[in-house]
Amino acid sequence: MAAREEVKVILIEDDPMVQEVNKEFIESVEGFRVIKVAGNGEEGIALIKEFQPDLAILDVFMPKKDGMKTLQELRKQKIEVDVIVVSAAKDADTIKLMLQNGAMDYIMKPFKLNRIQQALEKYRQYRSNFNHSETVSQEQLDALLYSGSSVKAPSAYLPKGLNEFTLNEIIANIRVQEIPRSAEEVANAIGIARVTARRYLDYLEKSGVITLDVQYGGVGRPVNRYVYNREK
Repeated sequence: MAAREEVKVILIEDDPMVQEVNKEFIESVEGFRVIKVAGNGEEGIALIKEFQPDLAILDVFMPKKDGMKTLQELRKQKIEVDVIVVSAAKDADTIKLMLQNGAMDYIMKPFKLNRIQQALEKYRQYRSNFNHSETVSQEQLDALLYSGSSVKAPSAYLPKGLNEFTLNEIIANIRVQEIPRSAEEVANAIGIARVTARRYLDYLEKSGVITLDVQYGGVGRPVNRYVYNREK
């Protein structure tokens, strides 16, 4: 099983109790680690400059420098860090401004664990798409932006033991491949066990999302490979 790349996170939140809860939520997602916590925007910017995280989880209402000014300052200084906002701010103007300044997602407090898990898994997919290729095709970009939404199965309808996040990662991976992929190749790309990948691939094949392509080589058993069904 391939190890997933660690994503370093700085959490910027002024409430100590919320800091602990959010840190626990973030680190419950495999591969994400909170390396530093800041109590306000000024401290957050300083820590981002010093420790260069991949991702900042940013509140809006904070002393000294609020989340809106913090995000604007990060962009003004061209500091390369991705940002997800987690805030109680619900007014349309604040949300719009945070998104305009490059926030990748906006999560409103109070929120459920699965909502931040969803945001972090989508961010992992974003990093995977852009970190492993110098150029991106329209098809790859569509797979990233829409996360396979046209073939996305609601978790309530998934067989027991399968989860929506992994399913969508596999769909996105298969979708951008030019040649059929084996269960082992998909497992290595996603960072899961081959037997687990096989279960998801069997489900997707039965659902018509992917097509089975049995390839016969030399000595040994034929290899099952899978290709995205572009006619679906």
